[in-house]
Amino acid sequence: MRRTLLTAAALCLAAIPSIGQDPVKVDPQHHKVDLENDQVRVLRWTIAPHEKSVMHEHPANVAVFLTDGHIKFSFPDGRTVERNAKAGQAFFSPAVKHEAENIGDAPIELVQIELKTPAPK
Repeated sequence: MRRTLLTAAALCLAAIPSIGQDPVKVDPQHHKVDLENDQVRVLRWTIAPHEKSVMHEHPANVAVFLTDGHIKFSFPDGRTVERNAKAGQAFFSPAVKHEAENIGDAPIELVQIELKTPAPK
């Protein structure tokens, strides 16, 4: 019985980090849900100049910039990537864990479509 309880507790604790990385839960200041169903979750992401999000995860997704923006992405391994985006540009990203910083002087707004179903093989 004790072994079963310890196993159950370990499984529950193992699930906590993945739950805690949901951008809507860990960074609600910047991430809002516009639509959610069985196939996708559509987020609206807005961030003021020189603000930074917290570390969070996304499944595979498509992001469409509604404004021009200059963003720096930081990854858990210490790597960083800067991106200059124009309004209307779309980008695909595989599943990712990152934080994002608006390194420009204007607010950034984008729509992010997270895919809930795995891609066909």
